[in-house]
Parts: sequence; C-alpha cells; structure tokens
Amino acid sequence: MSVKSGSFLELQDIADWMRNFAVQYGYLGIFLISLLGATAIFIPIPYTVVIFILGGLQDTAGNWVFEPLWIATFAAIGAALGEFSGYLIGFGGRKVIGKKYKKKMDFLTKLFKKFGPIAIFIFALTPLPDDLLFILLGIMRYGIIQAFIPALLGKFFSNLIIAYSGRMSLEIVKKIFGLEGEGASLLIGTVIGIILLVIVFIIMFKVDWERRFAKYLSKTENSTSTPEDATDSENV
Repeated sequence: MSVKSGSFLELQDIADWMRNFAVQYGYLGIFLISLLGATAIFIPIPYTVVIFILGGLQDTAGNWVFEPLWIATFAAIGAALGEFSGYLIGFGGRKVIGKKYKKKMDFLTKLFKKFGPIAIFIFALTPLPDDLLFILLGIMRYGIIQAFIPALLGKFFSNLIIAYSGRMSLEIVKKIFGLEGEGASLLIGTVIGIILLVIVFIIMFKVDWERRFAKYLSKTENSTSTPEDATDSENV
C-alpha cells in the first residue's frame, strides 16, 4: 500500500511541476512537457492530465489562461516529435532481430503500406500504447514523414478533446458546486486526472498486447497461405 501511495504521490508531484512549468512558459512550456511526456517510453509521465487541467485553467479575474486550440497545436507537435524516441530504439534494434522475425517485419511493412497511416492515427488519438507502435515502426524502417503526419493529426485531436473536456468540466463543476477559478480547476483536474491515469494504466499493462498481436499475425499468415504451401507442409 505504501509503495502504491508513494508512486501516486510521485506522479502528482510530476504533474504539478509540469503544470507550473506550462503556466510559467506558456505555449512553449506546453510543447516541452508534451515532448517530455511522449519521449519517456518506460516511465509514465502524465502530461495529458496536465493538458486537461490547463484547458480549464482561469486566472484570478476569471479569464481563460490558455486556448484549447493552441494547447492542442503545441501539445501535438511536442508529443508527435517525442514518439520518435521509440522509433529510434526500434530502428537501432532491428540488427538484433533474427531472420524469422525479419520475415514477419517484412510482412508488416507491406501491411502498413496500406493501413499504416490509419493505425498510427488511431493509436495517437486513443490511449493505445503508441510508444510500442513507434518501436515497431522503427524496426520496420517505416517512413518518418508517413509516420509523423498521422501521429501529429491524432495527437492534435486527442489533445483538443482533452483540453475542451477540461474546460467543459470546469463549467459543470461551477454550476453544480458553485466553485470558481483555480479551486474548480484543481478539483476537477485531480478527480478526472486520477480516472484518466487508471484507464491508461489498465489499457497499457493489463492487456497482453504481444499475445493479441501474435494471434492476429498467425491468422493473417494462414489466410495468405496458398494450397501449394499446405500440400508441401503435408508432404514434409
């Protein structure tokens, strides 16, 4: 219990630091925290929670501090660029992959020529582990521009939804509870932030992505095998 509590408090500290950093440096700060959050592949950095809070953040006069459209723009650029840290890992890791898996990577490369942009967009838009996807793209030597554009678009719409959700949630809290400004932002940001973190962690760590991918790959290979291949296997 103490370990989990400590981990959660550390995430809260990171989120608070990122929020203060963004407030201090404006949209440049949003770009940098998004870049940092997407670059950290194996260490969860809750930059999307900060985006949510910033979307509903108001100053003492009750004015919005940031505009969701610009939040999404700068966050998308930073996050899309940050994902290429995984791409570089995969790009360098292809050398240690055996011939058997290189054949599968060649198959995936052909598959991604048709469906790659759609898959990248969906992974960038949703909480699916796009870090892992970009490692795979690096292994396949997938085109950088072809990967960056759908990732940028997916991250833009994702952060736009998150930022506007923060703003609309703040308005709801103000109407229901009569809270104003910073207090409402912190309350709703904390509650929804916890929910978002739990959902992301469940999706990333509870789903056996390797098993699901292997099952899909085996089905695809079976469907693309020819009758001659089946005859050869029987003769063997």
